[in-house]
Amino acid sequence: MKTYELISQTIERNILKGVYPAGSYLPSENSLRQKYDVSRDTIRKALAVLMGNGYIQKIQGKGSLVLKREQLRFPVSGLTSYKELQNSYGYEGQTQVVSLYKKTIDEPLAKITGFETGRICWSLVRTRQIVGKKVILDKDLLATDLIPELDTEIARDSIYRYLEETLGLQISFAEKEITIDHLTEEDHELLNLNQNDTNIVSVKSRVFTADAIQFQYTESRHRVDKFRFFDFARRTPIIF
Repeated sequence: MKTYELISQTIERNILKGVYPAGSYLPSENSLRQKYDVSRDTIRKALAVLMGNGYIQKIQGKGSLVLKREQLRFPVSGLTSYKELQNSYGYEGQTQVVSLYKKTIDEPLAKITGFETGRICWSLVRTRQIVGKKVILDKDLLATDLIPELDTEIARDSIYRYLEETLGLQISFAEKEITIDHLTEEDHELLNLNQNDTNIVSVKSRVFTADAIQFQYTESRHRVDKFRFFDFARRTPIIF
């Protein structure tokens, strides 16, 4: 990652944490240049990224105004847990475990999840609360042959940290599908929705170990107005 990208991410985290609150101005370009010990051009590139992502607006003669944001960035690519995102961006969040029990995969569920029929999984439902509002509904299936023990305390904290640090499981890659779905009764029951909400963003993932063994299927349902999903793409020239 280039230096200006690292700086833009650092400033972005500070904006989300309230170090630079909405309506305030960022330090001057010269102050930022001295703070990060880089060239003015590097700072300008970092600020351009922040402006392109809707975090600031350049005001002539005044500087970089921090804009009010109603949405949180949620990466489409990569395998980042909710806890890691919360720590990275510094927003106030809380996880509530709705249910946790063992479930045997039947044929219809096998077609949806990718798990083999008869495989036993933990069925876990959690809500994610951000700034006092339940805005994410996470529904997970986790293979018990790889994760024999799981409790609500682990589920409230960080399952991926438990898998990697305690169980020594090497999480490697995921297949993801993103759709816009109609709200269900479960969504209405478990999430704090706006009165006019009719849709929700669903991110479905099949997650695998380094040995290409699937250990997780998850559906993460996000309130449409609270998140914007992003990715980074680089064009690779095709040689004919």
